[in-house]
Amino acid sequence: MSDVGVLAVDSGGSGLRVALATVGQGVLGRRSSPEPVRTGARGIDPEDLMARLVPAARALAAETGAPPPTTAVVGAAGLGTLGGALRAELPAALVREFGVRTTALAADAVTAYAGALGTRPGVVVAAGTGVIAIGTDLTSWRRADGWGHLLGDSGSGAWIGRAGLEAALRAYDGRPGGSAALLALARERFGPLPGLPGLLYPRSDRAAVLASFAPCVASRAHDDPVAAGVLRAAARHLADSAAAACPPADAPLIALTGGLFEIGAPLVVPLEEELAGVLPHARRTSAEGDPLDGAVRIAVALATDTCGWPYEETLLSVAHHP
Repeated sequence: MSDVGVLAVDSGGSGLRVALATVGQGVLGRRSSPEPVRTGARGIDPEDLMARLVPAARALAAETGAPPPTTAVVGAAGLGTLGGALRAELPAALVREFGVRTTALAADAVTAYAGALGTRPGVVVAAGTGVIAIGTDLTSWRRADGWGHLLGDSGSGAWIGRAGLEAALRAYDGRPGGSAALLALARERFGPLPGLPGLLYPRSDRAAVLASFAPCVASRAHDDPVAAGVLRAAARHLADSAAAACPPADAPLIALTGGLFEIGAPLVVPLEEELAGVLPHARRTSAEGDPLDGAVRIAVALATDTCGWPYEETLLSVAHHP
């Protein structure tokens, strides 16, 4: 059993990451590509995902000598709302290309949870370009936000970046609530501001472009009250989502995961204060791993028939193949 191979995938706004592992040895190798999987009229494109995954997995197998995987787990951002084509086509494609006997599709929130807390009850705030809070008592899932940058993702990197650019444009126009400091940074990053709508609106990756301005906002939080206010508002949104997703328990765990928290103290300090206000009974803990680690954990658990997370079609669905 220790040499049983598994394949784990994390697909999100920052690209595609792949890992090969065994039950006994853990992760043998990882690969990543920075471009996100294409999204079209059918939602997340399974053909594009496989076109990226197959060569990466084969190169990893050649490099590491990993055994052929018996189980494949794909964690994908937007699986719940944009994953219809993935659910319809990806399991068969994984069987065809890799000969796996078990496949699982998971929302990236679920893999983030598994990576951060394993099978301990609690809530995880997974924040990067977007954000979702997900909690479980290990019998069912509770989630909040994750609606994308046009409808939600409140407090996310895209949200912070958009709010910072709005403050820059207010300063450009001479309207109240503007920030001269953020205006200068926006000009430095994007050029003349009248051209900003043309840079953003036509792009399919505009959420990532917005999120790229979030570190700029954080860099001025120490001396610009508008920037500090944006991060405080983001912290409030993140805490509200955590509270909505937290399962009822005496002392649930809460963990933060995702690239957004690399911003550090300008966001994390107000977030800790907001969490203490809305979840005073929760216990903060460090995330043990990231969403790719979570996909590996789920794959190993399925390979050993020890999966402890609840199944739910749009969050974690498993199929066994003859």
